[in-house]
Amino acid sequence: MDRKKSAKAAKETTAKPASTEPVLLSGGNPQIAKGYGDAPVQAYVAAMPGWKSDVGRRLDALIERTVPGVRKAVKWNSPFYGVEDHVWFLSFHCFTKYVKVTFFRGASLRPLPLGQSKHEDVRYLDIHEDELDEAQFADWVKQASQLPGERL
Repeated sequence: MDRKKSAKAAKETTAKPASTEPVLLSGGNPQIAKGYGDAPVQAYVAAMPGWKSDVGRRLDALIERTVPGVRKAVKWNSPFYGVEDHVWFLSFHCFTKYVKVTFFRGASLRPLPLGQSKHEDVRYLDIHEDELDEAQFADWVKQASQLPGERL
């Protein structure tokens, strides 16, 4: 009996090496610690699984080109973008088969992004593999960045 206890205790106290791989949550969304600035957003994008990482890099680059000096953060395991601190105009999030972009004042964008929300002002854009219309996305980003942001 004591032998079983000591073997069990040895297993429990053996240190496991710290994983450098981020945990993927439901739908493959990376679990990234909350943080402000480019570094946590880049960590999130790098951890996006498969083809979604390329989409994340493209979204991030388009947003930076369209809105010079854009503010960035990771909150609730999603990258957020804004034109002033703590006020955001969009975010995105990984799901199993697509990347969902949230425009917080999307109901004011023209043309309207197709994804409706239970929140009156919010509109979504679901991006599946090889479906990003960069010109339209950049136009929506420009419009969204000029609207009042969401304080979150």
